[in-house]
Amino acid sequence: MKKYNEIKKLSFGELKGISQKTVDNHYSKLYQGYVKKWQEIQDKLLSVDKTTANATFSDLRELKAEESFTTNAIILHEAYFDILGGDGKSVGEVLEAIRRDFGSFEKWLEEFKALGLCSRGWVVLYYDFNDGKLRSGIMDTHNLGGVCGTAPILVMDMYEHAFFIDYGTDKKAYIEAFFQNLNWQAINKKASKVML
Repeated sequence: MKKYNEIKKLSFGELKGISQKTVDNHYSKLYQGYVKKWQEIQDKLLSVDKTTANATFSDLRELKAEESFTTNAIILHEAYFDILGGDGKSVGEVLEAIRRDFGSFEKWLEEFKALGLCSRGWVVLYYDFNDGKLRSGIMDTHNLGGVCGTAPILVMDMYEHAFFIDYGTDKKAYIEAFFQNLNWQAINKKASKVML
């Protein structure tokens, strides 16, 4: 069972084209910061004054909005880190599902990379429980753009902190490095837990 207040350890070593400095900053400062902030929000929710609840502004409203932000930040970062550390060679059940749902792996890859260029936050290949298909989408912030009734399968972080140290504004180069480091066995394992 997932515990949002526990920091998940990285399961990979050195990456190709993504520096250890980038990984350390991303994991230690950002991801771990979200885990700590999530717990802080939970603590504040225990004593928030519910009698002042208001749609314009209230402490309860603000805490619940930020709870969704930090919760998704944790989920998306863990999904991103979970699938790194491989050789980038696509194999397995997810590859077959991509071919089925997008027409070909190449069509999906072209779209996914293009989404990376236009995303301000996340690009997600997700399983849609509503229709039993894989779909790709963008989330410009952790809690904006997600689709209800879905589970992330393959997540690419497109916030500047994921690539700027190594590539500056060259998103394309980062996207290529990301795909060279994918662990398709981990992607298939994640998918096997949710795909029907």
